[in-house]
Amino acid sequence: MEQILSYLLMPFTEPMLTALVAVGTFAGVYVGAIPGLNATMAVSLLVSFTFGWNVNHALALMIGIYQGTVFGGSRSAILLNIPGAPAAVATVFDGYPLALKGQAGVAMGIATVHSAIGGILGVIALGIGAPVISKFALFFAPRDYLLLGCMGLMLIGSLGTYPLVKGLIAAVIGMLFKMVGMDAMTATHRFTFGNPYLLAGIDTVVALIGMLGVSEALIQIRDLDTTVIKQKISRIVPKFNLVTKNLGLTFRTSIIGIIVGALPGAGGTIAALLAYDHAKRTVKNPEVPFGEGAIEGIIAPETSNNAAVGGAFIPMLTLGIPGDAVTAVLLGALYMHGLRPGPSLMTETPHLFYLIVSCLALSCAFTLIFGLTGIRLFSKVVEIPKGILMPIIVVLSVTGVYAVNNRLFDIFWMMGFGILGYLMKRYGYPTGPMVLGLILADLIEQNFRRGIVQHKTVVGFFLSYFTHPISIVLMAMFVFSIIVQTKWYKQWRAKKDLAV
Repeated sequence: MEQILSYLLMPFTEPMLTALVAVGTFAGVYVGAIPGLNATMAVSLLVSFTFGWNVNHALALMIGIYQGTVFGGSRSAILLNIPGAPAAVATVFDGYPLALKGQAGVAMGIATVHSAIGGILGVIALGIGAPVISKFALFFAPRDYLLLGCMGLMLIGSLGTYPLVKGLIAAVIGMLFKMVGMDAMTATHRFTFGNPYLLAGIDTVVALIGMLGVSEALIQIRDLDTTVIKQKISRIVPKFNLVTKNLGLTFRTSIIGIIVGALPGAGGTIAALLAYDHAKRTVKNPEVPFGEGAIEGIIAPETSNNAAVGGAFIPMLTLGIPGDAVTAVLLGALYMHGLRPGPSLMTETPHLFYLIVSCLALSCAFTLIFGLTGIRLFSKVVEIPKGILMPIIVVLSVTGVYAVNNRLFDIFWMMGFGILGYLMKRYGYPTGPMVLGLILADLIEQNFRRGIVQHKTVVGFFLSYFTHPISIVLMAMFVFSIIVQTKWYKQWRAKKDLAV
């Protein structure tokens, strides 16, 4: 026990490790706030940069960058309506409306505090329940991942007040766009029309920046004479009773983040979307409707996507299976340093496991410090006149999009999605479901095809849903999510609420 405690205290007692976690977190917060620059890119650059370093120092810096970048994406989501990273896409729905009301400081304060809480809960799950959760995640088959993706599509009804048909049309268009390029399983060219530039497909980050950021800039440019909204920064730290009031939602969405984060390939984006949907279904009387600046609409995704960070480390450290793209890069970094993540990690190099746990916890603390101290400065962004701010947003978007893959053609995709998003908003079609379709398309398609290959026939694949408890539970949840979207259920619910 004393040895474990000494491993856990290592980053707190060694000034160099503390400094590296702090530097990494600080850099991550500001890198994550720039559209297009994400945790995967930042950690990938650090792998080669830190190759000759001591493994403890390299991990401390990379973990700090990872945690900070996941949180940093909420800044641009709230201020500019552009998620700095895909995991912040759900934060846009209520964060930006709050900024439009002059409450960007409130939104960022809430996002900061609950990101730190979610991160800490994820770390606790990693430190205590890693072996149990990793074994549970192993039981998930392709059919279960397919259901998770389909349940994600049911979020269409939770992303706004538009007609469900328009939401479905937008989601299908998004999924079709994601199918452009070379097929991942057969290398067949799909929707490329003989154009070699289309073979690489459409990067989700590129589409997100165009659909949410550039389209918003085009709409704002149309109304340049609108009065600039002055932000109210009277209080940065959220009131204690506001935090305690939503503790139940915080814990529930943290659990969603931890579990989804522990599923290989799912990640913080899916966790945030599921958490947002959960909040919209369970919070009975929000002070402001969801989509119009509901505090709960920021708490849920920000808690969940930060909790997913700790969850993503669980399969990586205990099974040698990355939970998301960033932990895949970290896994490669550990191999480069001569380490072997997996079942033998706890016996051969136990100090490494506890070092990672404590570095993640320390990074959560620094996220809280750096997140709260920069709010007043960040809030000034919204007060910049639109004639100056909108061109800056477009330039940042172009720079970020090019940095994703170093492809000039991605800039054309971004502008195309920006114009499409502008037209959709003008004619009453929601962009949220289209973004949802882009994000979930790969998860749904690839696991559907893997399931059919595994079970030989489509019939055999669908019958397999009744052969395992996890699949049965997920199927029941999926059916329920369909039922609650129906008109008769909503009418019955409305009558029941009136009766109460």
